[in-house]
Amino acid sequence: MKIACYRNVLFFVLLTSLQIKIAAQQGSRSVTSFNSNWKFHLGNLKGADEESLPDTAWRKVQLPHDWSIELPFDSSSPTGTGGGALRGGLGWYRKTFIVPTSSKGKNVFIDFDGVYCNSEVFINGHSLGSRPNGFISFRYNLTPYLKFNNQSNTIAVKVDNSRQPNARWYSGSGIYRNVWLVTTGHVYVDHWGSHIETPVVTDKSATVSITTRLINSSQSKEPVSITTTLYNQAGGIAAVHVLKNVSVSNKKEIEQTFRLSSPARWSVDDPYLYKVVTRIVSNGKVVDDYTSNFGIRSFLFDVNNGFSLNGKPLKIIGVCDHHDLGCLGAAINTRALERQLKILKDIGCNGIRTSHNPPAPELLDLCDKMGFIVMDEAFDMWKKQKNKYDYHLDWDEWHKKDLEDMVLRDRNHPSVFIWSIGNEIPEQWAGKDGADTSGLKIARELAAIIKSLDTTRPLTAGLNSPYPDNVIYKSGVLDLVGFNYHHQDFKTFPQKFPGQKFIATETVSALQTRGHYDMPSDSMRRWPSRWDKPVENANADLSCSAYDNCSAPWGSTHEETLKELMKYNFASGMYIWTGFDYIGEPTPYPWPARSSYFGIIDLAGFPKDVYYLYQSLFTSKAVLHIFPHWNWTAGQTIDVWAYYNIADEVELFLNDRSLGIRKKSGNEMHVMWRVTYTPGILKAVSRKNGKQVLEKIISTAGAPAAIVLTADRKNIHADGTDLSFVTVKLVDKNGNLVPNADKLVKFTVTGNGFVAGVDNGSPVSMESFKASERKAFNGLCLAVIQSNGKQGKITLQASAAGLEQAALVITAR
Repeated sequence: MKIACYRNVLFFVLLTSLQIKIAAQQGSRSVTSFNSNWKFHLGNLKGADEESLPDTAWRKVQLPHDWSIELPFDSSSPTGTGGGALRGGLGWYRKTFIVPTSSKGKNVFIDFDGVYCNSEVFINGHSLGSRPNGFISFRYNLTPYLKFNNQSNTIAVKVDNSRQPNARWYSGSGIYRNVWLVTTGHVYVDHWGSHIETPVVTDKSATVSITTRLINSSQSKEPVSITTTLYNQAGGIAAVHVLKNVSVSNKKEIEQTFRLSSPARWSVDDPYLYKVVTRIVSNGKVVDDYTSNFGIRSFLFDVNNGFSLNGKPLKIIGVCDHHDLGCLGAAINTRALERQLKILKDIGCNGIRTSHNPPAPELLDLCDKMGFIVMDEAFDMWKKQKNKYDYHLDWDEWHKKDLEDMVLRDRNHPSVFIWSIGNEIPEQWAGKDGADTSGLKIARELAAIIKSLDTTRPLTAGLNSPYPDNVIYKSGVLDLVGFNYHHQDFKTFPQKFPGQKFIATETVSALQTRGHYDMPSDSMRRWPSRWDKPVENANADLSCSAYDNCSAPWGSTHEETLKELMKYNFASGMYIWTGFDYIGEPTPYPWPARSSYFGIIDLAGFPKDVYYLYQSLFTSKAVLHIFPHWNWTAGQTIDVWAYYNIADEVELFLNDRSLGIRKKSGNEMHVMWRVTYTPGILKAVSRKNGKQVLEKIISTAGAPAAIVLTADRKNIHADGTDLSFVTVKLVDKNGNLVPNADKLVKFTVTGNGFVAGVDNGSPVSMESFKASERKAFNGLCLAVIQSNGKQGKITLQASAAGLEQAALVITAR
């Protein structure tokens, strides 16, 4: 049934308020965290699924949990350095719980946001099912097997990540995303059962179409009433409608259409969110209420003019990121994700590609709230393998279900703009004889699955063969043709793919180590010469230059790529490989390198110099960044670079002597001075129309003398999950960062918190991420402090041999 609903009148406001009061008094849907009080055993154990198994000796853990990040780096790990040289294995989780009497007669579900991988779930000895995909979310119905009357229930989860290698990057192991217990009445909104679209959007009005899938799990045929309420971001009622005497015999879909006047638009700068609440009332009681957020926006990918959002041209400057959170591993943490997105937002980044799998739900929630254009990606391979034990083994049985679940889960998110059906899929090649066309059939099947569930977003795939004979392209299903790399081919796209829309799905692959510089800076380094060969001319310290003069052979530097992208209006944008360094894939080096060099930001979250290139180009913030540091050998020739904006020139001084003025010309993105090193003070001044805009000073640092602690947040929630990221700097007696300092810093925490992880951003460090100490790397390291769930002060003390001790107080509230 389709009902046209207009702005609310007093009657509907009063009626909705009454429904809210009923819900508060009698309860309806209950969604509670199921993360606490689990027990864990690493290794297989016969009978671990049985209720009677004694588990008192098992380790107590809180979810989300990644056991691999706790293990030592191991050169013999079957995951290889591609998987971070951290082992997988097989583990068991168990939890005993009591279901309240009030839940009797209701439906009780358990929702897993993600388990890596090959999980099987048991309740009171009954197997609920298996799920091989480690990145997909899934639900099981516990209701038929639960015990009530104060009897204990035992849930057991087997996680088998022992077959290696099964991923090309660090996957983590375990129940590494959140788990929820969901309780509803006998009539309820199905899992991911609300579908919201905004098919018509203008400045004056917006049409909001809502399809709701209802389930009746009982024998009762008693009709129900359904109240659907739209709330604006301030919590006010934007529209409401009540359906009475709705008969739900088993499954039923209802369709409603609302029209909002003068709608607030969702955008990357103002990500305005509305909320839909569906309440179901049976016999005067609320038996379910279901909440979904959504945004109102219009967008277009155009053949000639690229991407526009709400009628305004916008170049997508996005990043690809894997799912690990550095020293926290794969275990999801909302604050850690929020920190990453904030760091990216501060350089004008407006897009995220979920490389190369469905993300944690929290990432999309944050992208909704913070304003990112998401490319939601389903697969890294189809039927043809990339690793011996990867998803190709499960493709035939599971790909349809996994893809459907991703789309059903994610299609209401306003941040999701693009569906990607795969990354660098082997089926894109037809083989030497041109006979292998299996990719045609698979691509068309995947496209049909998505289009059956969502027609509002374009489909793409990350093609690393950007030619018209590409099998996936020839399938005809790509609404948006995506290239991985090949920046030099951007200009020929309109000729090769006439009438097609274009986005650079993956670009750059520049290689940088924070704080390391190879000179001369205008000499390019492409390492290795082939992706499948060992690196040649390797630096002894396994570093890559931070001058933006080093890249993988298939990629290009940041500046090379940006110069091409910005030339062409038809280029919708790009997703850079990568925003953050990640564990695994340590191109260009073998062991003992164990994490990547690709990021604009290192693994600890510290910006590399190129961070400020993006900030100078894509934000309105005044930027002047000069580098490198100023601790070198006397007489050495040093290249000094500057990234700047909001100025027309930069002058460089060494010990108050001018080294000249530099101005960018043409499409230049930095300026450079070639300087003979002398210790002292290097100063840069940017000017516009002769007036100073900014000044930046770098001084030669002396020996390390003290530790400086800086917390990103001194007040955190006392919820047991919130984090404070503490930057640890080693400075000289004058407070200058010592750029080569590598002293071991030891941490002590007292009060209501603990060290959740430590890091320093080095891709070759073999130190544990879960220790209470860390060596500085190029003067910096990181301590992540977590609340233990209690209110009060958390005191962090840091010490290193021969340095003044430092302390910092964080308050958990």
